[in-house]
Amino acid sequence: MDQYCILGRIGEGAHGIVFKAKHVEPRVGWQCLPSILQTGEIVALKKVALRRLEDGIPNQALREIKALQEMEDNQYVVQLKAVFPHGAGFVLAFEFMLSDLAEVVCHAQRPLAQAQVKSYLQMLLKGVAFCHANNIVHRDLKPANLLISASGQLKIADFGLARVFSPDGSRLYTHQVATRAVGCIMGELLNGSPLFPGENDIEQLCYVLRILGTPNPQVWPELTELPDYNKISFKEQAPVPLEEVLPDASPQALDLLGQFLLYPPRQRIAASKALLHQYFFTAPLPAHPSELPIPQRLGGPAPKAHPGPPHIHDFHVDRPLEESLLNPELIRPFIPEG
Repeated sequence: MDQYCILGRIGEGAHGIVFKAKHVEPRVGWQCLPSILQTGEIVALKKVALRRLEDGIPNQALREIKALQEMEDNQYVVQLKAVFPHGAGFVLAFEFMLSDLAEVVCHAQRPLAQAQVKSYLQMLLKGVAFCHANNIVHRDLKPANLLISASGQLKIADFGLARVFSPDGSRLYTHQVATRAVGCIMGELLNGSPLFPGENDIEQLCYVLRILGTPNPQVWPELTELPDYNKISFKEQAPVPLEEVLPDASPQALDLLGQFLLYPPRQRIAASKALLHQYFFTAPLPAHPSELPIPQRLGGPAPKAHPGPPHIHDFHVDRPLEESLLNPELIRPFIPEG
């Protein structure tokens, strides 16, 4: 840790404490593991302690390291910069991210603008599509694991539950993993709060059934093959039209959301295909990252997003010419004299 200056504590997860730190020149003679860090760079350090040395490195930490090493650098996946031992444990050094999507939704003064929702969802889908193209399934997608940089860039983080999957479906996985699907995150962005806000497994199921209706083998043929099928029964309920659940959402948004929120996993729209949906190509277009809100962590003040340049679709041919000309007084202070 001699090559880092701790600047503060970011948070604490299930497998370690996360600190904000600056990378500095290591002491003479200090042998560090290979990394891609630059002197003065700000990073997030996740310290993972080993409960018992004989138990070795926790499986979740190994999965996170393996998943991130399997994937080449991508602008929509948080970058692992270094791994090194420390005391009775080890440290993961990640690129530092200012906030996360949960903070964005929590601190929004009103529901996010359509262009902002499209931008966040588009970046999320690009990250998910990249993971799937590299045969990595995240299995823990939620707004708190979608980090936001100081420039507004969204990146997927926390690969502790990630797995390498086989396209032919030959690999078996435990079913005791809960994750929010992309459709749930999209619904939360549109709604300003979770669509299925259950506090436990049963309550969660009740919320899902209340909106999506009670599944049956006719709409979900593989339903009877689930490990816990028939252990509990629910009364029959018809699905609620999504336009009643989200009355302010556009028809294109509801169409895409409906293709995400399907019971049969194989029928849900793939991330790569969702990126081509008309939702992303109708006005308003996805906002540029510089136009997105970036709240500070730990309840700090939220800086205002830069307004950015107007989109091309905001141009009107009937606007008077004089309104389109640049006022020379606006740039005069920036012109050198003489």
